[in-house]
Amino acid sequence: MDAEQLKRSYAAGERYFPAANLSRARLISAYLPGINLWGADLSQANLAKAKLWGADLSRANLAKANLTRANLSGVKLKEANLRGAKLNFTKLYGADLSGAYYDDSTRFSRGFDPISNNMRKF
Repeated sequence: MDAEQLKRSYAAGERYFPAANLSRARLISAYLPGINLWGADLSQANLAKAKLWGADLSRANLAKANLTRANLSGVKLKEANLRGAKLNFTKLYGADLSGAYYDDSTRFSRGFDPISNNMRKF
């Protein structure tokens, strides 16, 4: 599945895309609130400025993904791989990051504390 197929299916009312392969997808400013991408491969995807509030990205691979200025409010990111991801200026209000993985190359907004959000350094 590519980014355009995903956006078309979403526009047609589909919300459930578990384990979708969207590695390197260009989803800049995509409007996808409430989408279910549980276990999806979004490694190196560009989701800058994407609107994903209320989405389920649990166990998704977001390694080296660009989530700069994305709205991830209320998003489930349980056990997601965020190693090397860019989360600068990302809205994470009410997001569930428990068990999500990060490393020294993961970039967070100033003041964000991964430990208090129950994240795991890997």
